[in-house]
Amino acid sequence: MRERLTANPVILKELRGRMRGNRGFVVLTVYLGLMSLFTILLYLAYTASTANVYGPSSQIAGKVVFAGLVGIELFLVCFIAPAFTSGAISGERERQTYELLRTTLLPARSLVMGKLTSALSFIVLLLFAAVPLQSLAFLLGGVAPEEVMISLVVLLVTALASGSAGIFFSAVMRRTLGASVLTYASALVAVLGLPLLMITFIPAYDIFFNGYYGSSPSPLLQAILLYSFGVLVCLNPLATAFFTEMILVSEQSALGMSYTLSNGSTIPLVSPWIPYTFIYLFFSLVLILITIQLVKRKETS
Repeated sequence: MRERLTANPVILKELRGRMRGNRGFVVLTVYLGLMSLFTILLYLAYTASTANVYGPSSQIAGKVVFAGLVGIELFLVCFIAPAFTSGAISGERERQTYELLRTTLLPARSLVMGKLTSALSFIVLLLFAAVPLQSLAFLLGGVAPEEVMISLVVLLVTALASGSAGIFFSAVMRRTLGASVLTYASALVAVLGLPLLMITFIPAYDIFFNGYYGSSPSPLLQAILLYSFGVLVCLNPLATAFFTEMILVSEQSALGMSYTLSNGSTIPLVSPWIPYTFIYLFFSLVLILITIQLVKRKETS
C-alpha cells in the first residue's frame, strides 16, 4: 500500500503539503474536540432525563451516544469531503498549473486518482480517529461490534461518493466556486431532499396499506410500494443508517428481514446498508471514470 501511494507523485505532493503545516493537525484536533463535546452533551442529556442510568437504561444510553455520533459523522462527511475535492482540478486551472500538469507524462488516471486519494486519506483519518469515541458506547452496553463495522462501511462509502462528486464537478467547472456550489447542492439533495420525498411518500403508504378506501391493495401493489420506499431509503445515508439500526434491533440480523403481506405471503427485505454500499460504489466509479475522460489528454498522431 505504501509503495502504491508513494508511486503517484500527486498523492505524495498533496499529502506532504497537507500534513507538513499546522492546518491538518488543527482540523483534526478541533474535529475530535467537537465530537468529544457532542458525546458528553448526549450522555448528560440522557442522564438528566432518566433517574437510573445503570442497568437496562445504560444500554439505551449507549445506543443514544452511538447513534448520535454516527449521525453527526455522516452529516459532516457529506459536507467535508466536497470541501477537499471540489477545488482539486479547478484549483489547478485557477493557479494556471493545470496545463503544466497536462504537459507531463502523468496520465489522467493518476492525476484524478491522486487528487481523490489524497483528499479521502485525510477524511479516513478523521473517521478512524473518532472510532475510540464510538467505542465508548461499549462501556454503556447496547452496541454490538456489527453496528460499529456497518457504520464504518457506510461512512467510508459516503466519503468516497461525496469526494467523487466533488472532483467530478471540479473537472466540469472552470472555477472552484461553481464546482463547490454544484457539489454542495447535490449533497443537500441527497441528505435533505430525499427525506422530504420520503415524508410525502408516507401518506400514500398508509392509504394503501391500511385500506382507507375500504379494501387492502393487492399483494403485488404492496410489494411494489414497499420496495419503492426501500429504494428511497437506500439513496439517503441518514435513512440508511436509521433503518439498518431498526432491522438490527428488531430482527438481530445485519443482512435483512422478511415482511408479511396482507395475503400471508412473505417477501425478503435486504438491510439498507447493503444496497446503499453497492449503489454508491457504482455511482462513485461512474463519476471517477467520467472525470478521467474529462481531464484526459487528447493524443495527437
